[in-house]
Amino acid sequence: MSSATAARTWWADSPKRSRVTAVAAAVLVLTLTAVSVVVWTSPEISPVQQTIRAAEEVQKANAAAKERENLLARIDALEAEVASVTEGKIDAEQALAENDGALQAALKELALLRDAPANRNGVPAAPKPQPPAKAAPAPVQVTAPTRAELVAPNAMYYGMYTEQAPHNWATFDATSTKVGALPSMVGYFGGWDQDFRPDAVTRAWSRGMLPLLTWESRPIAAQNDVVEEPEYSLPRILDGAFDDYLRRYAQSIAQTGLPLAIRLNHEMNGTWYPWSERRESGSSINGNRPGDYAAVWRYVHDIFEQEGANDLVIWVWAPNRIDKLPGVLRSPEHLASLYPGDEYVDWVGMSGYLRPPFRNGEDISFDSTFGATLAQLRDLTDKPIVLAEVGASEIEGHKAEWVQSFFEGLADPANDDIVGFSWFSLAITTYVQGERATNDWRIDSRADSLAAFREGLAGLGGRIQTQPLG
Repeated sequence: MSSATAARTWWADSPKRSRVTAVAAAVLVLTLTAVSVVVWTSPEISPVQQTIRAAEEVQKANAAAKERENLLARIDALEAEVASVTEGKIDAEQALAENDGALQAALKELALLRDAPANRNGVPAAPKPQPPAKAAPAPVQVTAPTRAELVAPNAMYYGMYTEQAPHNWATFDATSTKVGALPSMVGYFGGWDQDFRPDAVTRAWSRGMLPLLTWESRPIAAQNDVVEEPEYSLPRILDGAFDDYLRRYAQSIAQTGLPLAIRLNHEMNGTWYPWSERRESGSSINGNRPGDYAAVWRYVHDIFEQEGANDLVIWVWAPNRIDKLPGVLRSPEHLASLYPGDEYVDWVGMSGYLRPPFRNGEDISFDSTFGATLAQLRDLTDKPIVLAEVGASEIEGHKAEWVQSFFEGLADPANDDIVGFSWFSLAITTYVQGERATNDWRIDSRADSLAAFREGLAGLGGRIQTQPLG
């Protein structure tokens, strides 16, 4: 019992009785008060009138007290009714919960009986054991030919560079559909501010294509008109500034376990990249010294050998076509000074474009574009040759003619040492001799150029590796 309850009932044995007592006391107080008020405030009224008026006041007080008692009784009744309803609600909720539990149990039992086969007496038989759930199919294992098979193929590779391939195949596939065949090699670029991307290699081989990475010792976003990149100079590489990066890169290749071709620092015999050694005047480019280029190639190759990556890498040494270079840079001696040696190279190659401006009477042909450079490469080594980056501009309207000659050159038995080509199928805006120009190198730049490409590729037949679409 609380202290509040005890204080309320020390003089009455129930809450209701205490309220009645309180009302009686209140009536007595009101009666005495009324009499006092009448007597003391009305001296001019006679005693009889005073008594009558006091009696009236007492009667009014009794009526008010009775009304108050009626109201209190109504309150008690309502409180009792509320308590009863609340108690009934609690009981109903509890019964509902118990009923719901019984219902769920019954439904579960019914389901078991329904699903279980019965014997002849109608008694449910033991359920038959269910076969184990089938395991999720294992991911498809990406495989590739061995490096030895890739280095000496039975037919030429047909490669292509497009926007974002092999990370995104949209443009690559759209062009392939127009050509009527899927390439067997895909080209892409990477910079020395990027770690090795295994997904490029796995995505290429998942579609049966040899990945050809052009790996440039400069940031991937560097502009082609920026030659001076002191942080990426050849002497810094030889001093070990990139050793950790190179080892990590080689380790990632080894861990991926799939082969790829790497065209390291291409077109080194020109003057437009930070890894070139010198200009025609003999002045240094990017702080590089004579002999640094070949030394860096061997340096990187040796690190890859130590990390076990050379079992997977086809090393591609690929200068630019020499007949468009100035002065002494065309010489066989200059090209030979950049060559790291047969033991460090698997394929030699070149970049060759039909690029304006054209000289008056210039021959628009395979031999005009590739002949002089192929001759120097063959004098330098007997390694297989890949035309690692090729294309033709639409400017001046010679593209379809050149494309036809290009495939005729590939079909010539004199070029049987060519193991493949990769077409640069993009439109690029550049500055040539101070003039800004957009060269559309794409295979499908015009209907006649596309038709010439389709016919030329099909004409090679079994001498070129292509894949069916789809």
